[in-house]
Amino acid sequence: MKISIITATWNSEASIADTQRSLAEQEFPRDRIEWIVVDGASTDRTVETIKAGDFQPDKLVSEKDNGIYDALNKGVRMATGDFVGFLHADDFLASPGVLNRISCALENSGADALYGDLQYVRPQADGGFGVVRHWESGIYHRRSLARGWMPPHPTLYLKREIYERTKLETGEFFNTAYTCAADYDFMMRILGKYEVEPAYLRMVLVKMRVGGVSNRSLKHIIQKSREDWEIIRKNQIGGIHTLAWKNLGKLMQFVVRKP
Repeated sequence: MKISIITATWNSEASIADTQRSLAEQEFPRDRIEWIVVDGASTDRTVETIKAGDFQPDKLVSEKDNGIYDALNKGVRMATGDFVGFLHADDFLASPGVLNRISCALENSGADALYGDLQYVRPQADGGFGVVRHWESGIYHRRSLARGWMPPHPTLYLKREIYERTKLETGEFFNTAYTCAADYDFMMRILGKYEVEPAYLRMVLVKMRVGGVSNRSLKHIIQKSREDWEIIRKNQIGGIHTLAWKNLGKLMQFVVRKP
């Protein structure tokens, strides 16, 4: 099994080395990893930092784009792996065994998709990372979509053929009309309309630095809620209670913390 991992970067000099290092530390065979970096014409030393690292991208493009979802669309088009996942520039794989566990779980289950758990972390003075939120996804049930449930998108690994089968009329996989919720729209589409049945791997797959696009400010939180509500209505899954539970469900992530 070959796994394509797409990383979108833009002025990510401060964090990309950790992302790159987590890939270099994987116990999964290097020739079964395809790392694709789509850079939005960074003005800092993001590209230079990547080129200086031990784990080099199989494909790297650096050019102006129309935001993160445009970059992810580009990455999916370039992917050749059996499965496709994303590792954003503020994220890193939680342990060296992550890709091995993902591969084994996919092969054993025969599933077309897989997701796991995610932790939001904050850098600490000692050089490590402290857990701020722990997102324990739980087992997927289609009825849970109407209750605001959704797997963490950075932990989702999907068979590449599904992207082609579920893409929009525009040819996009992620709708670039959305600024911060196109991943939610994409997952509602594949889980709802196309009824993809993902397997659940109960382990932390990804650690994400706090301050991502969808939660960096009150303005972004409000914008994301507006986009989420439009997506809920468009996909005809749930109602206003779906949006409420989607947001309230995050509170438990601050209470339940695991190493």
